[in-house]
Amino acid sequence: MVEERSEAHGPQARSRGGRSLDATRDAAFRQAALELLAEVGYERLTIDAVAARAQAGKPTIYRRWPGKAELVVDALNNARRVPEIADTGSLRGDLAAFAASVTNAEGRFGARLMIGMVNALSHDADLRRVFSGGFVAPRTAAVRVVFERAVARGEMSGAHDLDLIARILPALALQQLVTSGQMPTAAFVRRVIDEIVYPLATAPQTEEKS
Repeated sequence: MVEERSEAHGPQARSRGGRSLDATRDAAFRQAALELLAEVGYERLTIDAVAARAQAGKPTIYRRWPGKAELVVDALNNARRVPEIADTGSLRGDLAAFAASVTNAEGRFGARLMIGMVNALSHDADLRRVFSGGFVAPRTAAVRVVFERAVARGEMSGAHDLDLIARILPALALQQLVTSGQMPTAAFVRRVIDEIVYPLATAPQTEEKS
C-alpha cells in the first residue's frame, strides 16, 4: 500500500460546493487512482473506474477533485512527499542529505506510476498544467532552497540560474526512468550530484554586464 496523508483534504474538508466532506474516503480514492495508473496508464484511467474500485459514486469523487488530472496528481503527492532537505551547513552536505533521502523502495510499482504519467504528459495539456504546478514545481522549489542557502553562505555565485541547476537532477532522473524502466536509486542520485550538479554549482560565474 502507498503511504497516505490528508494534507490536501483534512477530516473536515469542504467540497467544491462548500459542503463539509468526510475525508476518510479520500485514501480509498487516491489508492484506487494510483493502482489504476500503474495498471492501465493515465490515458485509460477513468473516474468511473476509480469510483468502481473505491466502491463509491462518481459524484462523490467530483465533489473532492474537479477532474482526473487533479485526482491523480493529488494521489501522487500524497504517495511521494516533497523532500525536506536538511540544512547541514554546507552545499555538499545538503546535497548528500538529499541523495540519502532518495530510495528505490517503491520499486516496480513506483516506476509504473511515473511511466503511466510520462506517456500522457507529452500530449495532454491539462495534465501538463496540473502536474507542473502541483507536482514538479514544489519539488523544484525544495531543491532550489539548497542552492539559495549556498549562495547565502558564499559557496556559490549568485549569478547562477538556480532554477536551471535545480531542474538538472529531476530531468536526469526522468531520463533514467524512461530508458531503464526503473526508479533512480540513491547511488544514481549521488553520482549525478558528485559529477554534474556540485561541480556546476560551484564553478565560478561572473555577473553579466548590461
